[in-house]
Amino acid sequence: MSPPAEAPGPVLRRGPRPLLLHLTLAMLKSSVSVSASQTLSGAWTDWSEAAAEQAPLLVEAVQRASPNDAETFSRAVLMEALRQDRELIAGIAAYRRHPWRRDLPDPPALWEEGGSRLLDFGGEGVPLMLVPSLVNRASVLDLAPQHSMARFLAGHGRRVLLLDWGWPGEVERRFTLTDYIAGRLERALVAAGQPVVLAGYCMGGLLAVAAAQRRPELMAGLAALATPWDFHAADPARARAVADLSGLLEPMMALADTLPVDLLQTLFALLDPFGVAAKYRSFARLDPASERARLFVALEDWLNDGVPLAAPVARECLGGWYGANTPARGEWRVAGLPVTPAALDLPAFVAVPGRDRIVPDVSARPLASLIRGAVLHAPLSGHIGMVAGSNAEAALWRPLLEWLRSVASRQLSVVRGRSSVVRKRGRQK
Repeated sequence: MSPPAEAPGPVLRRGPRPLLLHLTLAMLKSSVSVSASQTLSGAWTDWSEAAAEQAPLLVEAVQRASPNDAETFSRAVLMEALRQDRELIAGIAAYRRHPWRRDLPDPPALWEEGGSRLLDFGGEGVPLMLVPSLVNRASVLDLAPQHSMARFLAGHGRRVLLLDWGWPGEVERRFTLTDYIAGRLERALVAAGQPVVLAGYCMGGLLAVAAAQRRPELMAGLAALATPWDFHAADPARARAVADLSGLLEPMMALADTLPVDLLQTLFALLDPFGVAAKYRSFARLDPASERARLFVALEDWLNDGVPLAAPVARECLGGWYGANTPARGEWRVAGLPVTPAALDLPAFVAVPGRDRIVPDVSARPLASLIRGAVLHAPLSGHIGMVAGSNAEAALWRPLLEWLRSVASRQLSVVRGRSSVVRKRGRQK
């Protein structure tokens, strides 16, 4: 019997998702470039360095053409557009036929509820609980043998737990952010059995901040990794435009009770409309047997295997976070109470990648200044590269490991101090 339509199926390479959108964007870019070339000439001097790097043949033709050599110029534009389109198709085809498949077995689950699981990677000491976004698989933090932040930290003596939110079923499709934070996340924290360092990645960082404020007795520390806070810091007009799309998305959310994966991917594509095509053209030039190609496939498989977002949560995020900028304005509420990072009193680590196109650094940096005593770590990495890229160990894993060791040492000092006080009181009696 086939599974219900909303259930996750095996990974089938349909990416980049939504494929039609990315092909259409590439077609429009080529069409506009060819049309515009008929009104421009080699006398036009406003060529950026980026354009020079991406289109060397075109720039060479521009430099060679005289102001009146419109035919040579237009033909150069056409040839470059065709070259880029061929390379894009070749990159997509190479990705789809690549033999790599993720085969890492999941560790045992310490706790389960609905579709959610708390995976236990073992280790010792103060537990680190990793909290991913609600719209992507938790596997980005356990991607492959040499690209797993969870296994790296566990292998260096840390107790690592990974919260896998799972696929939203009938119950979860009615969840609000309060249900996820004050309900499921808090119950996972209790299941850990002792105070944890709560580390949230991207959207998961916002959930972690709210949970840390609500349940400080369950916290040994907080890490916010590429976590947006001020949604209007970089481009308020774009943020409001994303929020305005919620009206167009409402019919689909009302029908499915979720914001489907392809619509989520479309929203992300608006942040960098031509970025996907550029990376697939680059992939077409890689040796398929190279480690770099395998990592590209691993990350793309993860990106294209997203998770739909419960409709009530989608409405809160689009209208509240993006539209009204409620976190930065102190107006975001969970279970009726405002989320206020300045109220936190615990060790904190805030990682802000400097090359993040999804969460600009100016959006993530405010958390470091709002949380008293927070350690700010700013690697020159991208949003995904910081946690799972080829340079992730140097960019994030080792700095986070060192900070975790300092938290564990602090916890041990506190415990020893309390034991000393108890012994003194016993002697006095």
